Amino acid sequence: MAETSDTNDTSDMADTTGVAAPEQYALASVHTGLLDCIQVNLAVLADHVHGPGTHLRLGAQLRFAWWPLADGLPTADPPLASQLAMAADQLGLRVTRRERLPGDRMFASPTERGGTHYVVADAYDLPWLPYYDHAHMEHSFLLAAGPDGWHVTDAYRIDTQWGPAVPGTWVLAREELARITSAEVITLEPADLAPLSGLPPASTLDADAVESYLTAYQKHFDRARALEQLAAETWLLARARKLHTKYRALFTGRDEQTEAEERQLRAWDKVVELTYLAHRRVSRGRAEPAGVVDRLREALAADRTVFGAEAPAPAPALTSTAPRSTADETLRRRVAAVAGAVLRVPEADLLAGAAFDSFPSFSSFRLVEIIEAVETALERELDPDRLIPENLRRVDDLCRILS
Repeated sequence: MAETSDTNDTSDMADTTGVAAPEQYALASVHTGLLDCIQVNLAVLADHVHGPGTHLRLGAQLRFAWWPLADGLPTADPPLASQLAMAADQLGLRVTRRERLPGDRMFASPTERGGTHYVVADAYDLPWLPYYDHAHMEHSFLLAAGPDGWHVTDAYRIDTQWGPAVPGTWVLAREELARITSAEVITLEPADLAPLSGLPPASTLDADAVESYLTAYQKHFDRARALEQLAAETWLLARARKLHTKYRALFTGRDEQTEAEERQLRAWDKVVELTYLAHRRVSRGRAEPAGVVDRLREALAADRTVFGAEAPAPAPALTSTAPRSTADETLRRRVAAVAGAVLRVPEADLLAGAAFDSFPSFSSFRLVEIIEAVETALERELDPDRLIPENLRRVDDLCRILS
């Protein structure tokens, strides 16, 4: 953690020569796949100060609120100030200094005051991320000066169309970070941590806020822009529910999620897949699959039952088997070859009926790649109204759409 100071920084450049080695942060205790790019490095600090698992407290409250973006679309992604306030309430981390600094002064701060600083900058300028040179968004990382260069720790994990972001620590030269011309530089210090018993799981899912949010996306005139943003939104919403489920298990002493929670999380995964698929197709000038916003509306409505304080006992989960294929065997083999190449799995497994999402390499990005590759290989466009997650699990599902 960084020492605090009331003095203003006046140096334009920072030299790390002679600086002591910075603190090292263990990342293994953090559920990186459940956290967004602002939360995840707050989580690293919380576990470092208060012990492994502290970061799960970020999932204690499942809220639905939205804020307007510059183009008028709503976002459920809280602003930085709200995220920092939650860190104080839930993680035992308080902000003692927060400044928007130009790049050179950002580097002066860790050198002069020492310690590790929590930094938020544009992901477009961060060379360890797949967003580098591709996409603009606020992204956090931990920055410290060391005798061998600048130590950057970032626990963020995601699969993107430009490749994966993976947790790690990098030692970088000043020149490698020269693109950062402005950043939020934040000093965080340990604060009292409330006992777990004082932070019961709670959900606030206001129906009016949900409906105004959904209506904005359903009626937005620019479908490509609306679906681009909605793809990011559903990913954030799904992660928040997975984090809340993990916290509910922690609070109640359960090892696993309930059947109702598991079904709901699977439903959210399908919402993410459908929304991303719709975004990719519309961005390529193809028809928008039907029911994207309606599927999101159903998932949000189900949240109130599954995560509500008075949630009823779940009904037994139903099991089903994949329908027997009647597709032409040549078509099946062609589709299996395409899907196998994308997922890097044996075609024989896919022909035997294995679901795409049964393989570790599967994600919503891979699903879209499979669909686009099948359309290219067969020189056919799949019916957009049949492109719903339940129709896209196996080779035979795609064959039925093509038949």
